[in-house]
Amino acid sequence: MAKILSYKLGMSQVFREDYVIPVTKLQIIKDKEDIDLSWLEEGKKVDVRGISKGKGFQGVVKRYGFHGAPASHGTKHAHREPGSIGATGPQRVWKGKKMPGRMGNKRVTVKNLEVVEFDKAKGLVLVKGAVPGAVKSKVEIISKE
Repeated sequence: MAKILSYKLGMSQVFREDYVIPVTKLQIIKDKEDIDLSWLEEGKKVDVRGISKGKGFQGVVKRYGFHGAPASHGTKHAHREPGSIGATGPQRVWKGKKMPGRMGNKRVTVKNLEVVEFDKAKGLVLVKGAVPGAVKSKVEIISKE
């Protein structure tokens, strides 16, 4: 399993005859000249690992997609709250209960992304789809073998 360190340059599009492919541009970091890039070719499936964008402290609606309370029928000041957090039986909150908290800024691996284009001279890789992290953040390209 080969790994290559690269920078995320941003999102773009590649135009084919009758369709458009959304891609992420990745610039290979050339710290070592003896990097083996023979496995990296167009049409190859790769995994991309990086640190996701941090969102700070978020509520349950944004963090987990809870629906919240209805806007009418007597709801007052509780539109985006989680609702009940447990029964009176255990007299405590279960571990792992989905609650508000810090979101993002975690190591994420996106699997089975297709390499659309690869320019070995420039060290530029175009990967189909989205890649975790902000622009100019470091990501790893990992071979599937």
